Amino acid sequence: MKLYLDSTDNTQVIIRLDDKEFINKVDSPRNQNVFGFLLSCLEKENYKQEDITEIEVNAGPGSFTGSRIGVSIANALGFALGVKVNGQTNPIEPIYSSPPSITKPSR
Repeated sequence: MKLYLDSTDNTQVIIRLDDKEFINKVDSPRNQNVFGFLLSCLEKENYKQEDITEIEVNAGPGSFTGSRIGVSIANALGFALGVKVNGQTNPIEPIYSSPPSITKPSR
């Protein structure tokens, strides 16, 4: 089964399992719960993680946290299941729409 994952918009998650699409919209990025939503979609369709044979993830550009989480989940699943992510065996990197808003340490 092919898994498609898109969490680049931090107010929704799009998951496709083969040709079935699931969308979870949330009111706050804190409620996104990408992996929990993925597990519920797999369960709803009577799939197990081990049934995943191909992974495609939208690496971005997108929100910093949303892109990072989706790519991290895809890379972790790909590694654990021995499945390529976006057609490659090496981990892929997220593409951010803007630099992270992280303050520099004070000296």
